[in-house]
Amino acid sequence: MSHSYPDSLIPADDAVRLRTLHQFQIVNTTPELIFDSYTAWAAQLFNVPISLISLVDADYVWFKSRTGGPEVNGLLRDESMCAAAILTGEQVITSDYKPESCSLIKPDVAQAIGLNFYAGAALIAGDGARLGMLAVIGKEYREPTGEEITVLVRLAELVTQTIALRYQYLAADQAAEWEDAQDALTLALDENATLARYLITRNQRIDLADPEVAQLIDRRLSNVAKVLSRRLNSHPTGALSA
Repeated sequence: MSHSYPDSLIPADDAVRLRTLHQFQIVNTTPELIFDSYTAWAAQLFNVPISLISLVDADYVWFKSRTGGPEVNGLLRDESMCAAAILTGEQVITSDYKPESCSLIKPDVAQAIGLNFYAGAALIAGDGARLGMLAVIGKEYREPTGEEITVLVRLAELVTQTIALRYQYLAADQAAEWEDAQDALTLALDENATLARYLITRNQRIDLADPEVAQLIDRRLSNVAKVLSRRLNSHPTGALSA
């Protein structure tokens, strides 16, 4: 759980990262079904009550999507674990929200509602900028397994590609096409959610260390990736990429 953080929550090159983030035109936008589908599935896969997609802005961390937890649109940058998590180069950041685990943020909000587990994978744009995090959050701390880390990273990659696809359509003034793409992606994710519910009913939880379960989840992740790849590759070039 020990991670190496810089001395400041605001790194010297943050302006460059923010420029990339804002180019995607997704900061402080209204909820969209496809992103809500991602967080709902992540919460199921990791057996946690809360999952979110965050975008780390200059002073505020916006939640593009949130499953579970308080009805808030985001947190001040110095109150969100996501703001610290984007500063490392690690695949997945975990935390128990204790001050000694990360001195860069004030964990008051998390501690007030009894949160003791955070695991997040960065949303990394094509230029390497870390836009935010896909995070799963709960009340009981645990160390993610290797299988869980792999799945969380793959999910974050899918979310980042979806952000890029959204930008490509909307920048080209193709809102209807973006809605159609959302429908196709949501259909694929709905199939995943159905599988997750079945696995939870059968085993009370999803065990990604089970080879049979891992194979089923891998197949569903690949299906979503194929839908994204077709859409991204068929769209006119020149837009930002994930």
